[in-house]
Amino acid sequence: MSAHNLAAVLEDSATRHPDRTALVLGETRIGYAQLDAAASQVAHLLVERGINPGDRVALVCPNLPYFTIAYFGILKAGAVVVPLNVLLKARELAYHYRDADVRAVFAFEGTADLPVGTEAFAAFTESDGVETFLLITANPGAPSPIDGVETFGAAVAGRSPRFATVATDEDDTAVVLYTSGTTGQPKGAELRHRNLRDNALIGRQLFDADSERPDTYLAVLPLFHSFGQTVVQNGALAFGGTIVFLPRFEPAAAIALMLRERVSFFAGVPTMYWALLGALDGDVDVEAIADSLRVAVAGGSALPVEIHHTFEKRFGVTIQEGYGLSETSPVAAFSVADQPVRPGSIGPPIPGVELRLLSPDSWADVDWTPDAIGEIAIRGHNVFKGYLGRPDATTEVLADDGWFRTGDLARRDEDGWYYIVDRAKDLIIRGGFNVYPREVEETLLTHPAISLAAVVGVPHDTHGEEVKAVVVLKPGAPTSVAEIVEWSRGAMAAYKYPRIVEIVPALPTTATGKILKRELV
Repeated sequence: MSAHNLAAVLEDSATRHPDRTALVLGETRIGYAQLDAAASQVAHLLVERGINPGDRVALVCPNLPYFTIAYFGILKAGAVVVPLNVLLKARELAYHYRDADVRAVFAFEGTADLPVGTEAFAAFTESDGVETFLLITANPGAPSPIDGVETFGAAVAGRSPRFATVATDEDDTAVVLYTSGTTGQPKGAELRHRNLRDNALIGRQLFDADSERPDTYLAVLPLFHSFGQTVVQNGALAFGGTIVFLPRFEPAAAIALMLRERVSFFAGVPTMYWALLGALDGDVDVEAIADSLRVAVAGGSALPVEIHHTFEKRFGVTIQEGYGLSETSPVAAFSVADQPVRPGSIGPPIPGVELRLLSPDSWADVDWTPDAIGEIAIRGHNVFKGYLGRPDATTEVLADDGWFRTGDLARRDEDGWYYIVDRAKDLIIRGGFNVYPREVEETLLTHPAISLAAVVGVPHDTHGEEVKAVVVLKPGAPTSVAEIVEWSRGAMAAYKYPRIVEIVPALPTTATGKILKRELV
């Protein structure tokens, strides 16, 4: 066992709690010893196929136990995990394979609606550098649905359940996480073993996590994304918790699992909380959910204050809002569990991490007042090594002294709690005035007919940009575009209220639930 290898997160818990349930999918329950043994079989397979320490292995799999098994098997072999979005098409996957120079790919076969395996294999045929492709089938004993492709189950069958984990340095790369690529091509953020290990272990301070009274986590956040990977998967396993998988988020299914498995830890993005609240009908035993729910965590994007209040009222649990990025493993700031939550705040920096507010286009701090807005910069144990193969892009955001500039705008109160204002790139400048979309969205959500809102800037001949709101209405709510515009004029300053309003049945989102604002412009 290597203490510096991130795989120790699993191995330590498997040693202490071998018979405790680690993973749950439907009726399938996998104990810690079983999970560790399965990961060891994967490690044997990789080594025997010529994968060396430091080689990169792609993992294209939704929230299934296979993801966790392969993830830790790759780490045990001393290789680097490259988790990829299951929604990517063959052309996009091929780009990632080439950019990360992956040597092997594990891909789930998928479904008719989500043909993960077909797309991943098509990308493999276009990528000269990938030497091994294994298909993860829903039924491990089933034949491969793609001619000539070996299945994951057949490849690991019969291999030893014991493996001496490859020793790594804590500064070696453990995982390459690709940014969403909202501007330009996606970049691979190299995260060290210590970045991810320390970020998972911070749950002891943030959530009072304790292996002697383990939590049950509902895995609805995609595990290929940093939030779900660290806070749910790695955080749960570090403290001997149980992970209940939901491969595709649906509010009714999530509620059913929260009841059946007595989920005590729920982590989600704001759109998931919004969907859960909308799915609470008279048949849902809200008290039973509230009885087991201990921790509710929000991140990924700003949590509307209205959702914050409504959730607390229904479940008696205050959502702890946090903040981070793929480049910060991801958690950088979090509201403090034993202090009253300040709605709208992401809290202070987590232990071992520093935050600053920078002036535009420089590394100088803003002149602080409670209303001063600056770009968040982060330094600490969670900050990544840099972008894989992109030294110039790394230098743009990562200073020699370890400070990373995020592109997010925030303010800080007298107590050191931070409040996200907006993405620097989302800032709307209308007629010379700064308009922060989140502020407009928060106001729109107080309209009695509006259920969800996203605000973007669109080109304008004289003002430079105009404010546009795209809204989802509450069922049966009587209103109109003209009424919303007129209401907004009375609720907001003249330079910031939306002159353009579009009513839609749903907002486009990423696989992680973030609203795709670029599609609304």
